[in-house]
Amino acid sequence: MTRTEPVPSTVLVTGGAGFLGSHACVEFLDHGYEVVVVDDYSRSTPQTLTRVERIAGRFVGAVYELDIRDRRALSAVFDRHSVDAVVHFAAHNAGGESARTPAPYYDTNVAGTTALLHAMQEHGVRRLVYASTYGVYGDAGPHPLDESAPVRPVGLYATSKWICEQILADVCRYWNGFTVLCLRHATPAGAHPSGLLGADSRGLPDGLIQVLAQVAGGRLDRLRVFGDDHPTPDGTAIRDYLHVMDAAEAHRIALDHLVDTPGMSVYNIGSGRGSSVLEVVAAFSAASGRSVPCEIVPRRPEDVAELVAGTGAVARAWGWHPTRDLDTVTRDAWRFQQLNPRGYDGSHRRSKRGDD
Repeated sequence: MTRTEPVPSTVLVTGGAGFLGSHACVEFLDHGYEVVVVDDYSRSTPQTLTRVERIAGRFVGAVYELDIRDRRALSAVFDRHSVDAVVHFAAHNAGGESARTPAPYYDTNVAGTTALLHAMQEHGVRRLVYASTYGVYGDAGPHPLDESAPVRPVGLYATSKWICEQILADVCRYWNGFTVLCLRHATPAGAHPSGLLGADSRGLPDGLIQVLAQVAGGRLDRLRVFGDDHPTPDGTAIRDYLHVMDAAEAHRIALDHLVDTPGMSVYNIGSGRGSSVLEVVAAFSAASGRSVPCEIVPRRPEDVAELVAGTGAVARAWGWHPTRDLDTVTRDAWRFQQLNPRGYDGSHRRSKRGDD
């Protein structure tokens, strides 16, 4: 395809201090992009970006502590920088929290996205990479699921992402020249291979592999497994675990393809392979050399038996394939836990319960 426009060079990254956002910032810096970060640190810490710069050997161009729902503050960032494209990671994604506080959860994820779109339109920025989730498929049917599968989100996080996708599709329909690449990524996990950057939650960890790391490291005493009666080979839920560096690479490659075709395009980003909770436990035990105590508890209402992302479309369009497997995910996650036993700043209080 012949391109008539240059690829983006200055990228605004929302949620750039978060787990996926911070790894993506390393990837962007490594490939010559100028990076501007906005983050409210509600799920992260400024120390994350210090580590990003240490790994990349470059400084982040600018960092702004703000809530993206604050339109005035966000507009001021666009005033100060000539932004070519936006990569939008900022969102709340803890399922348990969403069930307890649905209105604020939607406000952050949906209103934050509309505030960002308002600022982009005000400043004539027409290119966006949106980090969505394969959770929008819910219990859609046989796996792996490709982009033609019906959308049946289960839970507030997936539903909020689907609402944002619909908003973005409408914006593309009515705003001439606006381009969105929507990446429905599988479950990001693992850590940077250096061990300097990984999943460091503010409070209880959210993801299975992060919980496993903290159980193996002694910060949590057990893993709670939600259900062993799913219609899967071992009765536990199956998910597609994508190494966070593969996910970061996919978002960086998306920047190169924002100039391909105006409008909205949707791609699944995953490993294409599913692993059950017990299979992940076994892999992590092998990586860490430690047994992980588990407690089987009832399923949650939002749990589905299986989610695996079919990635044929992105492979055909971009030639992208993940290069890291589950063993690499668990090995890198364990290295981060060993080097950072109390998180980035060591200030987290010990909890005695972990969730899958």
